[in-house]
Amino acid sequence: MSALFQTSFQIPGTTGKEVQTQYCALCYRIVKDKPQILLITSRGTKRWILPKGWPMKSRTPGQAALREAYEEAGVIGRVSETALGLFPYTKTVERSSDIPCVGIVYPVHVRLLKAEYPEAGERKRKWFSRKKAAKQVAEPELARILKTFDPSKLRN
Repeated sequence: MSALFQTSFQIPGTTGKEVQTQYCALCYRIVKDKPQILLITSRGTKRWILPKGWPMKSRTPGQAALREAYEEAGVIGRVSETALGLFPYTKTVERSSDIPCVGIVYPVHVRLLKAEYPEAGERKRKWFSRKKAAKQVAEPELARILKTFDPSKLRN
C-alpha cells in the first residue's frame, strides 16, 4: 500500500482489541461528465455505507470488494486493484462485542445494477454526488475519500 495512506488509527472504545480488515467497494458511474457514488444502507442501523466484507480465499482484495458490491447492491462492474485509501470504523456484531476495523476502499466502475441480488430485500441503495455521499456517511476519513474521489485519476 502507498505511503500516502494513514495507517495508524485509534478507534474509540476498542482498546486492546485486534483490528480487522474489510474490503470496501466505492461503486461509481459517470452522468453528464460527473461521478455519482452508490451508497447502500446497513442491515442493522440503516445508515448509509459502502458495500464491504471480509477477505476471501482465492480472491484479491479488489475482487472481494466487487463480490460484496454484487451481493449487497446488485453491482456488475469493473474493479481497480489500486486502493483509494482506508478508514477506521467499528463494526457492530449481533450478540457480540463491537469489532474495530479498517476498511480499504477499491473503486468499482458500475456497468449494471441488477434488480435481483442476494441482499435486495435487506438494504436500500441510492446514487449520490460526491459531496452528498460524503455528508451521508458517519466516518470522517471515508467522507474525505468520497468527496475527493476523481475517477479520471484512476490507473486502468
